[in-house]
Amino acid sequence: MSNDLGKLLLRLTLGSLMLLHGIAKLSSGADHIAGMVASHGLPGVLGYLVYVGEVLAPLLLIVGLWTRPAALVVAINMVVAIGLAHLGQLGQLGKSGGWALELQGFFLFTAVAVALLGAGRFSLGGRFN
Repeated sequence: MSNDLGKLLLRLTLGSLMLLHGIAKLSSGADHIAGMVASHGLPGVLGYLVYVGEVLAPLLLIVGLWTRPAALVVAINMVVAIGLAHLGQLGQLGKSGGWALELQGFFLFTAVAVALLGAGRFSLGGRFN
């Protein structure tokens, strides 16, 4: 039971914190991200996939449905975000001494952990999700 509670806590934390970023993008739009994608020679319309990685996938994580694929989408979203916007900070420390990308690293590695662990029994998908 404690394993399932731990999985629930990971899912809820990752999903809700990532969803807040998605809600901000819904409010302000993804044009900035589409511009970053286009500046790297890719079709700008791909920038709108941020809604999948920061709204749809987090909602799936929160309810525990298609958890492993949703977590992989979040992980891919974070790899793209790091590549587009934060690559120069990869080896840097922040002003408080922590890794400059600790938030991005948290999202990325927590998503990988959830993808490996699955949803647990406290989810819409049950323990076989």
